[in-house]
Amino acid sequence: MKLAEAESTMQKTVESTQRAFNTIRTGRANTSLLDKVLVDYYGSQTPLKSLANISTPDATTILIQPYDKGSLNIVEKAISLSDVGLTPSNDGSVIRLNIPPLTSDRRKELVKLAAKYAEEGRVAIRNIRRDAIDSIRKQEKASEISEDEAKDQQDKLQKLTDKYTAKVNELLAEKEKDITTV
Repeated sequence: MKLAEAESTMQKTVESTQRAFNTIRTGRANTSLLDKVLVDYYGSQTPLKSLANISTPDATTILIQPYDKGSLNIVEKAISLSDVGLTPSNDGSVIRLNIPPLTSDRRKELVKLAAKYAEEGRVAIRNIRRDAIDSIRKQEKASEISEDEAKDQQDKLQKLTDKYTAKVNELLAEKEKDITTV
């Protein structure tokens, strides 16, 4: 694994962590809350965003307008069964999700969840570092690179690891601030 390859993979890990953070509710309406919702549409699990127009008309409401009016009830059921934690209300043409204000206990739970996602991101980055170091050591053992080159590459790899771990920590701090701000 080359350094550029390791850096690219670490960047993707940070982006993945950001997407995971986006699925955490912060008290404001955000369409990315529904990114993980799958609807059983004609026998196949289909992402909700493929079946409906999702918008936020105001800070506390998510509006879901299915492209196929016949799928309104199955979309409503999928949201109810998902782990979003919101109760949909169906008026016959659209589904509304009202985002209630967060309680202090729920805020603490969401901060813990964000910390869990951040730790998963940091572990993934450290695993990338480990794989790259193994690759460098194999090259050194096969005499493809010198001991000094191997040491330099490992130092650069550690700097990359520190940089991307710091990015995950920054994202976590931002998310915690979003969650705890009333």
